[in-house]
Amino acid sequence: MTDAETLDAGLRAMGIELGAAIQSTLLLYRDLLAKWNQAFNLTAVRDPARMVPYHLLDSLAVLPFLDQAPGNRILDIGSGGGLPGIPLALARPQRWFMLLDSNQKKATFLRQATIELKLPNVKVVSERAETFAADAFDIVLSRAFSDLTTFAKAAMRVLAPTGRMLALKGAPPTAEIDALPGEVEVRETVELHVPGVDGQRCLVVMAAAS
Repeated sequence: MTDAETLDAGLRAMGIELGAAIQSTLLLYRDLLAKWNQAFNLTAVRDPARMVPYHLLDSLAVLPFLDQAPGNRILDIGSGGGLPGIPLALARPQRWFMLLDSNQKKATFLRQATIELKLPNVKVVSERAETFAADAFDIVLSRAFSDLTTFAKAAMRVLAPTGRMLALKGAPPTAEIDALPGEVEVRETVELHVPGVDGQRCLVVMAAAS
């Protein structure tokens, strides 16, 4: 299959509907990521074809849960090469995303990507998550940023009272969940099935303890 066919088939398998124009732009983003990766070391995945399942589909797997969460202000902590923030921002242009990463080189790529992909609903900030300050976000998410406690402590600082924290992980992180502080409540841990991705994937949905 071509990369376009792999992307389309993967989205259909996950029950996600995205138009041809959005799918084409997702592949343009993949091309940018592969190009800049040669100099900036944005991802360990070097093969552009493998980036389709391991980056595009894996990021978009969170989309149904993002749609269930209220509010439009979304923060991607430790965005790196724009994952999962940029694919999600392309898929949901009506929502507003901030991509946060302390690495200046990665932030430079993120800013260039938002320009080339014409993403007016995305803002890039280069700061450490532990000291970042901003108005409250409805959703704070991360993909391979850190352990759950580190992520939750950073996220809680800028999370709206009714907000949600979404952490994309590999196998269910039982030990990390057990180590969470009392002010963090795990609402659910959902197994994700991402076509073309080997190994387990899951989403941990958290909120401030009630």
